[in-house]
Amino acid sequence: MAATPPSHPTGPHSAGARPPAAPRRAFLKTGAGLATVGVAAAAAAGAGWLLHKPGNDRQLVYATVADAMREVERLASAAVQPLPPATAWNWSETLVHCAQSIEFSLQGFPAPKSALFQNTLGAAAFTLFAQRGRMSHNLAEPIPGAPALDAAAEAQAALARLRQAAQDFAAHTGPLQPHFAYGALDKAQYEQAHAMHLANHLSAFDVVA
Repeated sequence: MAATPPSHPTGPHSAGARPPAAPRRAFLKTGAGLATVGVAAAAAAGAGWLLHKPGNDRQLVYATVADAMREVERLASAAVQPLPPATAWNWSETLVHCAQSIEFSLQGFPAPKSALFQNTLGAAAFTLFAQRGRMSHNLAEPIPGAPALDAAAEAQAALARLRQAAQDFAAHTGPLQPHFAYGALDKAQYEQAHAMHLANHLSAFDVVA
């Protein structure tokens, strides 16, 4: 037979009485409200990017690096030009930047962000981009720690470097290095990350008749 618990005084000044729970409930309610606002703001921002289409963004979408490279070859074989307003980087700089991203996924990024950033904001950004199939980022933002891009670089040499990086990635069967912002990605996730990255940059260029 279970013992009957002892009775305790319940007055506000009784010895051993617990403090009221209202402040904690108010705190939790406020925290939940702020979290809801944060999620709503993030969702609104994502929807804004989905609906936004600036004049120099063709909003290309590719599922694989090979798909993106076919567009690279099409542009490289013709009179490729940046769409107005022109991006800060020219065609050769863009190709080298995209090659660097693929190379670093195999070799290691020189200046990765903290594990905390990768596991929170970085992972959330990749999830959002992956769900909508496109990424949106500053097209003139270098990879942290990467060698500076050369505006005078020869376009054919830049193209050859990107081709080699894409081939090396396709043939790679070993472990991949954590992305500087997104953190650890498997081969399929990296495939999507590189394809989205290429698509975002290629969207700012086209063939001019």
